[in-house]
Amino acid sequence: MDECLDDRVVPPRAPRATPRSIVTEGLTTTGELDFRIIELFFFAYREFTADADLVLERFGFGRAHHRVLHFVNRAPGMTIADLLDLLQITKQSLGRVLRQLVDGGFVEQLPGAEDRRQRRLFPTQEGRDLALELSRAQAARIEAALATAGPHDADPVAAFLLEMSGDRDSTKAWFERNGIGPERGRQA
Repeated sequence: MDECLDDRVVPPRAPRATPRSIVTEGLTTTGELDFRIIELFFFAYREFTADADLVLERFGFGRAHHRVLHFVNRAPGMTIADLLDLLQITKQSLGRVLRQLVDGGFVEQLPGAEDRRQRRLFPTQEGRDLALELSRAQAARIEAALATAGPHDADPVAAFLLEMSGDRDSTKAWFERNGIGPERGRQA
């Protein structure tokens, strides 16, 4: 019998003539690849987002809501096109999230002053308060980690993260506009 998946007919799988080769040994931590930093990123990201996830859960929101709230609060009046470019998401996925944030009273969408077809995004006070609550939880985790890592100098960490995240033109432009980078210190 044919299985239906996304309106496409998937033919039944033919029996294999030979069994697949399975691997029973795990990859070593350091070998061809060094998995230490990769796994540290996995677990650090999990904990970094977990603090905010608990807050977002109260509103029925997810991480996409957090990202939109963050950037709308950092740059009130940004256009939907700017946000799409910065976050590298589709208009459809932003539409659902934005509708929930607008309906919930966290973001307002206003026409542009010069071009009324343009949509500009502004946080409401509720949106600002929620963005700050989310950021405070994450900042506390970062500050605690930096305090245990040695001298309270975030520059090497910032330089590393800048190098990891600065491939896209929209990201580089964001960093430049907001004074993010090793030579800029803690501006903006």
